[in-house]
Amino acid sequence: MLAKALDVVPEPDRVDGGLSYEPKWDGFRGIVSFDGTSVEIGSRGAKPLTRYFPELTEALGRLLPGPCVLDGEIVVPQGAPGSQRLDWEALSQRIHPAESRIRTLAAETPALFVAFDLLRQGDDDLTGEPFGARRAALEGFAGSLGTPLHVTRTTTDVALARRWLAEFEGAGLDGVVAKPLAAPYAPGKRTLFKIKHHRTADVVVLGYRVHKSGTGVGSLLVGLFGDDGELRGVGGISAFSDVRRRELVDELAPLVEHDADGGIVRGEGERNRFSASKDVSFVRLRPERVVEVRYDQMEGSRFRHTVQFERWRPDRDARSCTFEQLDLPAAYDLGDVLL
Repeated sequence: MLAKALDVVPEPDRVDGGLSYEPKWDGFRGIVSFDGTSVEIGSRGAKPLTRYFPELTEALGRLLPGPCVLDGEIVVPQGAPGSQRLDWEALSQRIHPAESRIRTLAAETPALFVAFDLLRQGDDDLTGEPFGARRAALEGFAGSLGTPLHVTRTTTDVALARRWLAEFEGAGLDGVVAKPLAAPYAPGKRTLFKIKHHRTADVVVLGYRVHKSGTGVGSLLVGLFGDDGELRGVGGISAFSDVRRRELVDELAPLVEHDADGGIVRGEGERNRFSASKDVSFVRLRPERVVEVRYDQMEGSRFRHTVQFERWRPDRDARSCTFEQLDLPAAYDLGDVLL
């Protein structure tokens, strides 16, 4: 299931049957499938994650009382007891090609799985059941199994949910999710609501411009997929340090597009009256890498200002980065603003 962004935690009567609220965990979305013998973990886009979290597959195979499918979040905590918080950077490092490195990180920074839905229990498919019933089944099935498996807390008290939004940020969480209690599980549908501390979007890196100094990446060009499946440019990210600009050239080199003769393929950026004589060409990249950005508002189908780099999203499939995810303000008549 997916979520639509809201600015504030909604009242429970927003939907028929009421809402359940829970913390929004800052990790990798994971679907855990246990057949009674072995555990497989897949991302929301069905990318295999099993090999990256051996400590989870071993522990879950030992703890889970029977075959099941769980929906939840993989997170990595850091810090001493009493001052722990989620560590996105440590989590991201787990997506590594070397098994030896993964094993080392699994021992040094072990992950947790925070379950928030039970989709199958034994032979019973629960996806058609209302969330309230699935939640009760999840608590009975996995509520007391112990670390590294945790069941997320929930409440139907909107005031408490708003407190969570403010307080839990200090622990590295990034908002609150509101779920209709009467709704069945609807894969790919934005029937949930997410309330975050700022506007963010997951976008696809489609190219970069060389820095004006002639060395390194000056800016990353990013895009989103439209309803027609076409990737459209929506803005850019800049303000990298000198060191980071040079690092990005090497990091992005495997994605650079080449023509039949081995030459680098370049694209031509949009021109306006401020760039009529400016070189707006860019190095084309295969649209595979996803980055989360912070933005303030949209102007048409583009970000109004240069967006800010938040983090890489190796767990996201590029094709899932669409305009639908954007938190767009409701239309408002200028006549009602002007005196």
